[in-house]
Amino acid sequence: MADKLETYRQIVDAGVVAVMRGIDEEDIVPVAKALYEGGVVALEVTADATRATEMIADVDRALADTDAVVGAGTVLDESMAVNVIEAGADYILAPHFDEGMVTACNRYGKVSIPGVATPTEAVQAAEAGADMLKVFPASDLGPGYISAIQGPLGQLPIVATGGVSPDNVDEFFDAGSTAVGAGSAMIDYDAIERGDMDGVREHAERFVEAVEEARS
Repeated sequence: MADKLETYRQIVDAGVVAVMRGIDEEDIVPVAKALYEGGVVALEVTADATRATEMIADVDRALADTDAVVGAGTVLDESMAVNVIEAGADYILAPHFDEGMVTACNRYGKVSIPGVATPTEAVQAAEAGADMLKVFPASDLGPGYISAIQGPLGQLPIVATGGVSPDNVDEFFDAGSTAVGAGSAMIDYDAIERGDMDGVREHAERFVEAVEEARS
């Protein structure tokens, strides 16, 4: 389990978070390992899954000897945050801003990344002590929105999530994003269905390469 500063640095340095949504419990560890082998250091298990806390704990244990950081996504409130933190989550993401979630992360020394879709939400999240801001859905708000809030909130790293792909990832980094989050654009669900973890790894590698190229 990483400390808060280490987790923060890992996400910033990596520039990409894999959103592991809708993956069966028996597949979650093999998929996480394949993504990590594909160059993805920051892995997000969404808390809306059945037995999500068990899956977070399983992934955390499986990658304990690596530099991977395991987080929980779709965390809606403080009680959910506490549950996933106890399961081993190093960072917490939400689709919206909930002050209780941010408070829990600060209390337990975890990185909080609440979702924001308006400047007001962004300011409220910053004032509550959020560590990063998740701009969601990024494809609807567009790179221009990220550029717009960089002025007043430039000190907080932005994670653009929702609709980010290898084809447009450069636009979000050019606009000022520190990192991006991606699900199906990075995770090959057809390969998972076939049990083809090499395919999962290779698909992730292509996304990571696009991120590296966009940031260079």
